[in-house]
Amino acid sequence: MRNKSKRGKTVGITPKTNWKRYFKKTWQLYALMALPMIFLIVFKFLPYYGLTIAFKNYKVAKGISASDWVGLDIFAKIFAKRDFWPAVKNTLLLNVLDLIFGFPMPIILALILNEIRCKWFKKITQTLMYLPHFLSWVIIAALGYQLFSVSNGVVNTLIKNIGASPIPFLQEDTWWLITYILIGVWQSMGWGTIIYLAAITNVNPELYEAAHIDGANRWKRCLHVTMPCIKSTVVILLIMNLGRMMQGSFERIMALSNAKATEYVTTIPVLVYRWGIENGKFSEATALGLFQSVIGLILVLAADKVAKKIGEDGLL
Repeated sequence: MRNKSKRGKTVGITPKTNWKRYFKKTWQLYALMALPMIFLIVFKFLPYYGLTIAFKNYKVAKGISASDWVGLDIFAKIFAKRDFWPAVKNTLLLNVLDLIFGFPMPIILALILNEIRCKWFKKITQTLMYLPHFLSWVIIAALGYQLFSVSNGVVNTLIKNIGASPIPFLQEDTWWLITYILIGVWQSMGWGTIIYLAAITNVNPELYEAAHIDGANRWKRCLHVTMPCIKSTVVILLIMNLGRMMQGSFERIMALSNAKATEYVTTIPVLVYRWGIENGKFSEATALGLFQSVIGLILVLAADKVAKKIGEDGLL
């Protein structure tokens, strides 16, 4: 790139000069980006060094670098533990049920909210549905026990008043599993509608007008106009959810767990806490967390590949 100076001479403008000019104009944006970048480096990239603990017989007194290298022995050790495979099974079970019942709910709610024409009612409804997302799981669990307790819970009190037997929602394994899923769906479904509502706003209004002229009612417009237009968003969020199949909410399980329902509470995040924090087995806890992350990465890559094969954009 070349430019003329005031004296008529041609002066070369190098990319370095352009970068300096751009930085001088937009330095405020770089300043705003500095703090998130520091957070990302400190809490996301620097901890990668600590992953070497998974391949060492880590001793706190020796430190990470001086601990003995044992290779994959730690992984063989955790795979042979009695509670490892039940934890994997419970983690997959809870996350699959969350996906089946929880993933469609934000889509359904977004479609319903999009059809509401009364603005004030729509805003109040959205606000009320968002609120559970900002509540701590400790608070949600306390509300759950107030509602579903066998002795004095509100729901069981109503059941007793109609002459039926109380239901052990949180005191029996099968009922605990059902209640766990329902509470999770209730807590997350409102917040999940934000992305879908944003995607729906990008739908061309002319498509709705054309469908209306062709005689399509609201249901058919949702099915044949809205859903195809937000399909790419649904696929991307589905892939991201599949990547969390081996994860789970530690706070959610610990807040809702009790001594009477113990069959499904042992999951991978709970084992990481027990091994690492309670028992001080840092190498085993790190290896388990690394195993969890690797399986999640494999699921994301596999789901992304399948999405591309069926004609969607995917993540990568």
